[in-house]
Amino acid sequence: MLVATYKRVSTMRQENEQTIENQTMAIKEFADKNGHTIIKEYQDDGWSGTILARPGLDGLRIDAKKKVWEAVIIYDPDRVARKYSYQALVIDELEEAGIKVLFVTTPPALTEEDRLLYGVKGLFAEYERARIADRFRLGKLRNAREGKVVTSAAPYGYNYIPKQGSVHGHFEINKQETIVVRMIFKWVGEEGITMMTVIKRLHEMGIPPRKGKKETWSTSTLTSLLRNETYIGLAHYNSSYAVVPQNPLKHDKYKRVKKSSRKMRPREEWIFIPVQSVIDKELFEKTQKQLKLNYELCQRNKKNDYLLAQMMYCVCGRRRTGEGPQKGKHLYYRCTDRIYHFPLPRKCKERGVNARIADDLVWSRVKKFMTSPDLIKEQAKRWVGKKKGELTNSHESIDDLKFELEKIKKEEQRYIKAYGAEMLTIEQLNETMGDLRLRRSILEKRIKDMDDSSNSMEIKLPNDEQIEEFCKQALDKLEGLSFEGKRGILTKVLTKVIGTQKELRVLGYLPIENNQNVEFKTECRNCRATECGEVYPV
Repeated sequence: MLVATYKRVSTMRQENEQTIENQTMAIKEFADKNGHTIIKEYQDDGWSGTILARPGLDGLRIDAKKKVWEAVIIYDPDRVARKYSYQALVIDELEEAGIKVLFVTTPPALTEEDRLLYGVKGLFAEYERARIADRFRLGKLRNAREGKVVTSAAPYGYNYIPKQGSVHGHFEINKQETIVVRMIFKWVGEEGITMMTVIKRLHEMGIPPRKGKKETWSTSTLTSLLRNETYIGLAHYNSSYAVVPQNPLKHDKYKRVKKSSRKMRPREEWIFIPVQSVIDKELFEKTQKQLKLNYELCQRNKKNDYLLAQMMYCVCGRRRTGEGPQKGKHLYYRCTDRIYHFPLPRKCKERGVNARIADDLVWSRVKKFMTSPDLIKEQAKRWVGKKKGELTNSHESIDDLKFELEKIKKEEQRYIKAYGAEMLTIEQLNETMGDLRLRRSILEKRIKDMDDSSNSMEIKLPNDEQIEEFCKQALDKLEGLSFEGKRGILTKVLTKVIGTQKELRVLGYLPIENNQNVEFKTECRNCRATECGEVYPV
């Protein structure tokens, strides 16, 4: 057979130990022994098995539908995923596409009993992984409570000395960096200078940060340094935990780490670890008071109204933030490039955009689109045409959903039989059945909704007079809105505004709730992908 291969490693340490090469050798021997010809290889280096969205695996699943090869060889089921539900999802998808899945370490499942044992093996592998992770967590907590440093990276001013024999890992003072740390604390705590002045002084003295792509220090790095209690001899552990970011800065399709953000725990849960101090407590407290004072006196904290705040961007790609010189007499959106590169010369030469003019232009154009009878009528005609086409083709979709529902019911029966044969505990059964019940309820609801839609073919839409009256009432409401009301609408309607002194490009859409029997649409769309916003020159 013509076959493809898939390999995965989860850490850089495994890559250094040539785990990919070991898998390749075992897969090649398996293919040669069984007379298979390898025509394509897929692999994911440094990807966790708990993440399903991986570039190599996605490429394998996409190419499987093209029928370029007849089977895929994988070293072990846990190379597909560490979660059994993910394993079953990928394997079922490949088999439904007519692709055989062959494992080097596991013989193919020929009977229902074989499939059941295969599933039990996957569950135990997932359980063992969870146990190992929990052991690591408890071990770190125990070490921290015993006063041992639990980290692999030391803050600026310290070096981390790894464990050597019976001596546990610990912090050691870096004499050169310690001089810089004391200097920064004295500048802020005793002289009362601002962060930008600290950055300028460090640059003039030729002192770069330890890490970072820039030659200069950033305000966030300095703020974290000045608030770090390690410098007064109190390192800490268990102060935060990883979470999935709610508003990520980057919307990448593939992420090696899902929980890339941190959330602070209550201070009572922190574990403090004594280390050698760099500064005295009095200077540290003075610095905290000065940081608070600097924040309260910062010009950027003046309460000027910027309607497009956090939505305005420059043509260079950076954000434009509000800035009001002369005590708010003139408000501008200025490119943050000058802050990012300070004290070096800025790279972006675009000038500021008058905030009052930009706010008025964007709001008037958005208000015009939201109250246009012609646009609403055109959208209604589009929606009716598409809805009728969906109702005509709904029978085939319902059959697909019912087929998936029957598969879930059979899978539930297999797990119940495994529990009856004492191959699963009640906790394992409840955990697995909970996911299956959720998927089953979602499918049943979708089938019911599609049946209801098929039984009601009559589509009622407002006439032209009703649309005209609606637009008049909407315009009256929009005319009397406060700043907060306008701001609330624009944050839902706009995704980005790219501005220069010559033009404003507005990207966004008008969202309409599904319970109003309409779809999300954008008028005059000329972009290549549905996620792109609409561009309106103002």
